[in-house]
Amino acid sequence: MTAAAAKQAYSRAETRRLLKISERQLKSWESQKLLPATETYGFKELLALKTLVKLRASRVPVPQIHRALAALVKKLHDIHDPLTQLKIYADGKRIRVEIDGRAMEAESGQLLLNFDAVELKRLLEFRKPEPVNTDQVKRAAAEHWFQRGLELEQTGAPLAEVVEAYLKAVELDPTSAGALVNLGTIQFNARNWKEAERYYLEALKADPQYALAHFDLANLYDERGNRLQALEHYRAALEISPTYADAHYNLALLYQGSNQMMNAVRHWTEYLKLDPSSHWSSIARRELSKLRKAAVVPGTGRSQSL
Repeated sequence: MTAAAAKQAYSRAETRRLLKISERQLKSWESQKLLPATETYGFKELLALKTLVKLRASRVPVPQIHRALAALVKKLHDIHDPLTQLKIYADGKRIRVEIDGRAMEAESGQLLLNFDAVELKRLLEFRKPEPVNTDQVKRAAAEHWFQRGLELEQTGAPLAEVVEAYLKAVELDPTSAGALVNLGTIQFNARNWKEAERYYLEALKADPQYALAHFDLANLYDERGNRLQALEHYRAALEISPTYADAHYNLALLYQGSNQMMNAVRHWTEYLKLDPSSHWSSIARRELSKLRKAAVVPGTGRSQSL
């Protein structure tokens, strides 16, 4: 038993120190109904808070967390508090949950095949008289390698191993949009712009409704100074996912840099509705304040109606 489990209850101050979160953050999650307001926290509540900390560190928007939790309560019997009863984690911008050792998409309820290497080899080599759905087996193998790539990234494995895992996923399933996006991001971080763009575009070809692929491609175009294409893909990400907080944030910066102040104010405001208490929200609040001050006509105290 861990030291945390041995103790029966922790005060708010002790809990904040353990998890390195502020009172403001704690109150924000309480006001957003992600967890009940209380003065003491048991071991299960600490686990729930740790899950929230990890989800927000992955920049998963609060509305998406709400949707995922509501879906889990609806779909799973005897689950009334998913944060304390289930192992929930972020996979990129998606929320997944571990059920009996298998991964499941939290919102859709879709189980993800997650076989080990021996089982995958058996499935791929297995032959029997009746037809085998080879495509389904390959997709299962591709999902395995995609998950393997994520694990390698999270544990700080050599980049070559991470790339190899994602490439195997794409080789088995060329429509593996998640693996394609992650390969694009690896190339983006290496400033290999053409390769990054190629992977992002392939991901969108595989899944045109993949908001993260639009967002990452917009980041690439923004980095290269192609504001029109960046604008197009940030907007596309928001059309697919209107509560995509990061897209609002980056659009606000893009509009502000283009002197489109009314649009910048609109997206800063939307961002702060979705993410009112993170480090990034303090930057958003500062920029919004600067824009509003700049909108006041000197000598009159009147706003120019941004």
